[in-house]
Amino acid sequence: MQSIWKTLKGAPPTAWFGLLVIGLYTVVALFAPLIAPYSETEIAGMEFEPWGGEFWLGTDSLGRDLLSRLVYAARNTVGIAFLTTLLAFLLGGVTGLLAAVLGGWVDQLLSRLVDVMMAIPSLIFALLLLTIVGTNIPNLIVVIAVIDATRVFRLTRAVAMNVVVMDFVEAARLRGEGLGWLIRAEVLPNITAPLIAEFGLRFCFVFLTISALSFLGLGIQPPTADWGSMVRNNATLITFGDITPLLPAGAIALLTVAVNFVVDWMLHRSSGLKD
Repeated sequence: MQSIWKTLKGAPPTAWFGLLVIGLYTVVALFAPLIAPYSETEIAGMEFEPWGGEFWLGTDSLGRDLLSRLVYAARNTVGIAFLTTLLAFLLGGVTGLLAAVLGGWVDQLLSRLVDVMMAIPSLIFALLLLTIVGTNIPNLIVVIAVIDATRVFRLTRAVAMNVVVMDFVEAARLRGEGLGWLIRAEVLPNITAPLIAEFGLRFCFVFLTISALSFLGLGIQPPTADWGSMVRNNATLITFGDITPLLPAGAIALLTVAVNFVVDWMLHRSSGLKD
């Protein structure tokens, strides 16, 4: 605990800002039912009621409280993005480590398959697959995770290839250590720092992809609250000088900036550079 506090004390203001924002979003996502004045699907008033009074941020086109929708969207958007990033890292990390440690035809087969998948723009690929398999949440998670796993594979393989040629890995091979030991005890501990930083960056990309898909109508489906679909559904209010559609867009931007601040700090620490 003391080492963690010592590390945080040396963090720059931008990292502190990022950590505070991430902590705030986490609290909102975990305790959404306690924070939101209404449920995410409850029709609480008339359509497009103005800010103030009973509805602090007004209502949407169906009369649902926008503040409540924003709060629940934090749970849905961030939670689904986090699960998707975890699955992407599981798929891409495991295959990347196998390609680096085994080499040979396994490396060639996995690398060429990833090259083919990465040749297709990710958003277009996601739109195509979701149109085929459907737009429910499990399909959304799997499709985006598989597409983003290709990026994780490339990074994991690249950093692991620099480790597998080291003498201590060769010594472990000569001792007769198995594949599991080589990955778990020799390679993985030496590539943890860049993978953690990549997790933060990949979370941002997944988060933005889900929001973009929801804006296009193929992401999280109504009546589930989601920041991307909230921007689309309330976009007409901009015509009347109402900034309500900018609130979910701002929530997306703020979290993206906060995560990038933390990732930049972590990359700086892992690089060994001094201020």
